[in-house]
Amino acid sequence: MAKSLVIVESPAKAKTIGKFLGKNYKVVASVGHVRDLPKSKMGIDIENKFEPHYITIRGKGSIIQELKKEGKKAKKILLATDPDREGEAISWHLAHILSVDETEKCRIEFHEITETAIKNAVKKPRTIDKNLVDAQQARRVLDRLVGYSISPLLWRKIRKGLSAGRVQSVATKLICDREKEIEKFIPQEYWSILVTLSDQENQEAFDAKFYGNAEGKLELNNKGEVDEILNKIASRPYTVTDVKQREKKRNPYPPFITSSLQQEAANRLGYSTKKTMMIAQQLYEGIDLEDEGSVGLVTYIRTDSTRISEEAKKSTKEYILKHFSEAYLSKEEKEFKASKEAQDAHEAIRPTSIEREPDRIRASLSNEQYQLYKLIWERFLASQMSAAVYDTYSVEIQNGDYIFKASGSKLVFDGFLKVYTYASVSDNKIPAVIANQVLSQKEIVPKQHFTQPPPRFTEATLVKELEDKGIGRPSTYAPIISTILSRGYVEKESKAFKPTELGVIVNDLLEEYFKDIVDEYFTAELEKQLDQIEEAKLDWIKVIDDFYNSFAPSLQHAEEEIEKIELVEEVTDEICEECGKNMVIKYGKFGKFLACSGYPECQHTRPLVHKIGVACPKCGGDLLERRSKKGRLFYGCGSFPKCNFMLWNKPVDEKCPECTALLAEKTTKKGTFIQCTNKECKYKRAVEKDE
Repeated sequence: MAKSLVIVESPAKAKTIGKFLGKNYKVVASVGHVRDLPKSKMGIDIENKFEPHYITIRGKGSIIQELKKEGKKAKKILLATDPDREGEAISWHLAHILSVDETEKCRIEFHEITETAIKNAVKKPRTIDKNLVDAQQARRVLDRLVGYSISPLLWRKIRKGLSAGRVQSVATKLICDREKEIEKFIPQEYWSILVTLSDQENQEAFDAKFYGNAEGKLELNNKGEVDEILNKIASRPYTVTDVKQREKKRNPYPPFITSSLQQEAANRLGYSTKKTMMIAQQLYEGIDLEDEGSVGLVTYIRTDSTRISEEAKKSTKEYILKHFSEAYLSKEEKEFKASKEAQDAHEAIRPTSIEREPDRIRASLSNEQYQLYKLIWERFLASQMSAAVYDTYSVEIQNGDYIFKASGSKLVFDGFLKVYTYASVSDNKIPAVIANQVLSQKEIVPKQHFTQPPPRFTEATLVKELEDKGIGRPSTYAPIISTILSRGYVEKESKAFKPTELGVIVNDLLEEYFKDIVDEYFTAELEKQLDQIEEAKLDWIKVIDDFYNSFAPSLQHAEEEIEKIELVEEVTDEICEECGKNMVIKYGKFGKFLACSGYPECQHTRPLVHKIGVACPKCGGDLLERRSKKGRLFYGCGSFPKCNFMLWNKPVDEKCPECTALLAEKTTKKGTFIQCTNKECKYKRAVEKDE
């Protein structure tokens, strides 16, 4: 008979932990939540202090029976769910189902799945933290009140299948607001002058930019102003008037928190927030290594703290001294500043052992697991290393009344850059020049520019915006983005979010009738109140009551005032194969699709494909934007299966100047390039910002 029953959320975690605890423990998985609010109704007793009505989740009956069976055989039950609000709530629900006394020390907590952490945790069980549970309940009840009150209203006034969420609606508003800024933006003309100069002795050339005059910087607003300057400097010499050289340090980045991991994985690896968290969860729960068996590779992945344990600091210091030298070890104790909203409940995301080098365990990892683990491992190791050191040069050059400036840098000590391969390394050398030296002009290039509108949000920049505004918490960013995409409120265009017509309509309605719900400051204040519930500074029922007292009148007003909105279906040139009528674009559970305008008489539908305006080089048909079974974007011929031409990189409507093959756009961490699709041809060029 097992002495203790340990319950975790996932089978992978159960397997890893079971290996550490041995035969005196039985480790089983609840497979996530076992109780929740019902899907078919509100499930909140508004008249009775917002009492939630929890039910067993459909499909969990057999799991619960097994848990009860094992619980009866065990001498002690230990609840080992994740160390956050959600995990605490799962433990609370499990305790209820298994009739475990809440005052009993049944809860164990750990922040990494290693043998030491697990064995220490089972020695120090605690009672369930009801403040954490109340904070999770408050969030769940708030979200249910908003979602199950506004969503049916949207069904009645616009169309079925729509939803509104407390935080997803704010994210949609941010994207809609940015789109309005872009639409209102008026480009402003400006010019630059770049001169290529050389030292007369060795002819080593470098570039200098027009700055202004002795009074300060001059803005060049039109061609007339530029031509006037060009005429004045045409026959005058360029003389070096000032040379400054100094040492500049580039400090390492802090170790990852959830949001920075999501941002860096998006920017460097091209991963969505959802994909990043899925892979990170696998690394946290345990991977079967060839020489160790199942082991958790990284610490807990939902955190807003950059704090590092003393043990991890010590082992990392020893690793740096062993593999590099003392010069690479940071001279002072690293203390990275956390955001003011950070709860600091967990450590930063780091490898559980710095000795598990990514390349050493690569054979045990999938390619995606390897890439993300390498990113986490390098970032953490680099965070404990010394700064990189540059020699920087700034040169001021005079031509008549006008001043040009040049700057350069030379890496003299790589420091943390030696291991963090994802960081860009600037090494822009300029020749040594001295004051009063006369330089020769080799080329001068005036260039017209126009100011650019603010960019659309990508997954990385949206996460940063949500974090900066205090909206949501580390565990919520990925679900927020998945929800607004799946509801059809936003869509991705070249990896950036663009609101759909439906998203704009819903957002405008919410802004008019539920201003607080989509107000980022109001939402951020609610997040702070949830934190205060966790800290036992606020009563969760009072927080809900205060919210509902202002929300209920808005709901009543909206119900009375909003008239039925008729969505105009977008008619396409596509013809229905069955009845000959035009197809229209509709929204479904999985996004846009084409449906016959003759519905309901004709119910023919087919997927919506996006033509990219480029002809197939193989058969002349249209190249279409498609997605693979795993969701990866690719470009294939519309005549498939007759023609099987496809590319992973986006084709451009341009032929290679060297071999006439099709060109395609490719983005790497070094930038965006246009390159030839012919593998035998080496043609490649960088995409300039104005291109």
